[in-house]
Amino acid sequence: MSVLASVLAATEGHVELPFPPIVFALIAVVFFAVAGFITWSYRDVANRHAAKAAKWASTHDVHGQPDRTGADH
Repeated sequence: MSVLASVLAATEGHVELPFPPIVFALIAVVFFAVAGFITWSYRDVANRHAAKAAKWASTHDVHGQPDRTGADH
């Protein structure tokens, strides 16, 4: 068994990365910054259509009453 371990250890080579490690970190930072900006851009979307939101709120459970659409079962 020790011969097999020696052979396997000898055949393993060093894998060179295509970029320095800092480049991978910068790619991750840029990716998460873009994803955060996209998420941030959708803030307050529901309030952009106040009439539609008011209509929805008037037909749904406001004071503990059952939903009139029948979707509360």
